[in-house]
Amino acid sequence: MPTYEAIQHEVRMTDGFVPKTCWIADVLDRSGKKLRVAPNRIDPVVRKYPCPAEKQPGIIRALRKLEQYAQKRRSSL
Repeated sequence: MPTYEAIQHEVRMTDGFVPKTCWIADVLDRSGKKLRVAPNRIDPVVRKYPCPAEKQPGIIRALRKLEQYAQKRRSSL
């Protein structure tokens, strides 16, 4: 899985905004990725800052692109 920093960089270059890390975590959680729960999180079910609907497509595009790049890189090793 790509790092949050790489995702932020890709979204900034393609969509012109920098997503918050909590938005990335929200999108990953909604797509079924298993994330750890921070020990200082008040409610493990409710997100304090969910990703806005208009920002989700840019984050999803970046995730798909970076995951495809990682798969190609792994297969060439």
